[in-house]
Amino acid sequence: MTEERDEASRSSSSHNFRERIREIEWASLVKTGKHWLRNPLNMALLLWILVVAVSGAILFMVMTGMLNSVLPKKSQRDVWFEVNNQILNALFTLMCLYQHPKRFYHLVLLCRWKQDDDVKKLRKIYCEKGTYKPDERIHMMVVVLLLHLNCFAQYALCGLNLGYRRSERPPIGVAICVSVAIAAPAVAGLYTILSPLGKEYDPPQGDEENQVQDVSNRKLSLERKYSFASRDESSPEWRGGVLDIWEDITVSYLSLLCTFCVFGWNMERIGFGNMYVHIATFILFCLAPFFIFNLAAINIDNEMVREGLGYTGIVLCLFGLLYGGFWRIQMRKRFKLPSYNFCCGRPAIADCTLWLFCCWCSLAQEVRTANSYEIVEDKLCKRREEESSNGEVLVSQVPSEDGVTMASSSSLSPSRPKGDEALSPPSPPFIHREAT
Repeated sequence: MTEERDEASRSSSSHNFRERIREIEWASLVKTGKHWLRNPLNMALLLWILVVAVSGAILFMVMTGMLNSVLPKKSQRDVWFEVNNQILNALFTLMCLYQHPKRFYHLVLLCRWKQDDDVKKLRKIYCEKGTYKPDERIHMMVVVLLLHLNCFAQYALCGLNLGYRRSERPPIGVAICVSVAIAAPAVAGLYTILSPLGKEYDPPQGDEENQVQDVSNRKLSLERKYSFASRDESSPEWRGGVLDIWEDITVSYLSLLCTFCVFGWNMERIGFGNMYVHIATFILFCLAPFFIFNLAAINIDNEMVREGLGYTGIVLCLFGLLYGGFWRIQMRKRFKLPSYNFCCGRPAIADCTLWLFCCWCSLAQEVRTANSYEIVEDKLCKRREEESSNGEVLVSQVPSEDGVTMASSSSLSPSRPKGDEALSPPSPPFIHREAT
């Protein structure tokens, strides 16, 4: 009787499992996956995960002796162990380097904790549903410090791997670094879920009043901004073609000689985040792979593998330009700028291709375009100067593709800036309103 009940239970469980599998909407799942892969950063993340999985699996099999029949000599196993160990070390160090500028930025915002915009940014990242939590500053600080500890532990592990040969590495130091590097983000994740950051609370009375006041002030600001706007709508356009560098030679030279700084500055003024975070992240994407992979190759005796790692670092540096392509895609989508369709009709691939093969020209075009429009509430407003007695400037509103609200403005130099005015800092417009 007992065996019959066990068999009936197993058959019932198997039947329930098959029913659940059938209930999955595979078409919707595939569609969601394709949409996720259209993001270049997601594609890079997927590639990173695949390489980590393959290299980690090989390292595990070498350590457990599963490949002894394929690699009978100890010297062969040592080479495979060191190669995969250095590859994993380089990949995890690169990931920490790419994430660290944002974590430093969040730490600065936590230490400052003055402006309402800073608090809102941090809540959106670390708090459940981006709402108020009790003692949220302290809890956020704990999470951010744990994430910094993760980065520094990985840097220490990288130093041990690059500075010592396998036979000379201190095993206690390696074990401590690996343990801290793994435990710190895991504890940070659990802390975010179990602490007040992961729970819902009713906002205090003062916070609700501040939100109401912010909405009221925002509404008044919008009324003032759009009170002088023209009702005639027009489609935004890129300022010149990608190769029209002579349209503003100053911007072209600055894009060539100060690529990282101009890119970060342009991203901040059109509302895509902090300038210094963009500059640091872009530099790391384009330079860090070369140094890390070439340093990792020093401890490998096989010349062919050593050269392969060196070339891999160079290729990854070139693909770091896709960071600029990713933000060009975001700029085009948000402001509904025309798309290029020369790559199989895929605008996103075309944007990335432009940055891979003509990064300076693409950046110059983006800067010229931002100079030609006024950005009001995440919308491009084309400036149209008219000669009148009071010198009023009329602005025609151009709708954006998404509805994310932002308060940002581009430089109000003429539509074709000359000389030092090409990259002048953003300033609010001076508008004369007629008396009612």
